[in-house]
Amino acid sequence: MTTVRAIIAMVTSKGWSLHQMDVKNVFLHGDLQEVYMEQPLGYLDQTYLNLVCRLKKALYGLKQAPRVWSKKIGQYLVISGFQTSNADFSLYVKKTNHGIVIIVIYVDDLIIIGNSDVDIFDLKKLLKQKFEMKDLGKLRYFLGIEVIQAPKGIWLLQRQYALNK
Repeated sequence: MTTVRAIIAMVTSKGWSLHQMDVKNVFLHGDLQEVYMEQPLGYLDQTYLNLVCRLKKALYGLKQAPRVWSKKIGQYLVISGFQTSNADFSLYVKKTNHGIVIIVIYVDDLIIIGNSDVDIFDLKKLLKQKFEMKDLGKLRYFLGIEVIQAPKGIWLLQRQYALNK
């Protein structure tokens, strides 16, 4: 959250654009290397009773799923010209001809900022080519925080959290 607050503060002070995307079925994008499982009930083949199944794709509930997803999107962003931050492994920065574009990743939620709407559009297009994503437009909600973008600043509200206490 420290990175998210810092990014939002930077957007506010510089007047940059603040957008959000959501990755559909996020953990199904990760590629597994060496994960095996017993044959599921109802799928047992009598001729191969002693064999196991090798999983090629991550599944929800696997402890490896978040790690392989993070690795896959990180590699894709680096190949696409982004640099990883030394301070936060979920922060990626790319300098372009128009300026700068930054992406912050929290599992399946992506915050995208930049000083060029062209760069933001290009990044969204790039991500949609590789992963199934939903463009949510301007950032409105992130991790239970309502984000209200106004001409003179950004409001962060945690109404639901306050009501649930």
